[in-house]
Amino acid sequence: MVKQARAVRTRAALVHAAAEQFAQGGYERTSLARISRAADISMGALSFHFASKAELAEAVHEGGRELVEAALDKLGSEPGSALRAVVRLTLELTRLIDKEPLVRSAVRLARERQAFEEWSEIWLPTVRELLAKASRDGELREGALPDDVTRLVEYLTAGSEAQLNASKEVRDATESLERVWRLALAGVSATDEAV
Repeated sequence: MVKQARAVRTRAALVHAAAEQFAQGGYERTSLARISRAADISMGALSFHFASKAELAEAVHEGGRELVEAALDKLGSEPGSALRAVVRLTLELTRLIDKEPLVRSAVRLARERQAFEEWSEIWLPTVRELLAKASRDGELREGALPDDVTRLVEYLTAGSEAQLNASKEVRDATESLERVWRLALAGVSATDEAV
């Protein structure tokens, strides 16, 4: 039983170290030796748990996916308007990318490797479902089509991800996205002539 608990801890430490390394250097520039050193675990132990870098990347991607799915489940079960749930979802995704190495790495791995699904395919079905409900419930303005609002959500989420990737000095990407959402929900034009 002690060996089994130690094996679980070792595997978790390797996945965490790999997430940090993949998030920083990407898949191609991250070696198994670098992950082994970062985890302070021998290459032999790494090889025992993971036969290849691709297998380790899969474990990292799956760990990030699980964190996102847990957040989606939690947000989906909260009472309130569907449109507010979409806003909360994007804020939580931004927070996860910013604070959780597994999620940040899963996003990068999905972008770099065709072996993984698109990052947005993890959460977009929930967004589409919520926006369809928001439309049925009369939460969207007339002319605000769920598909167009879905595109807005994709743009805002991609923008937050880009902001996090571009600068190590981002104070609070979630707070920034929240301000942008306030603008988007209220509208920015004083007249209808802007578009």
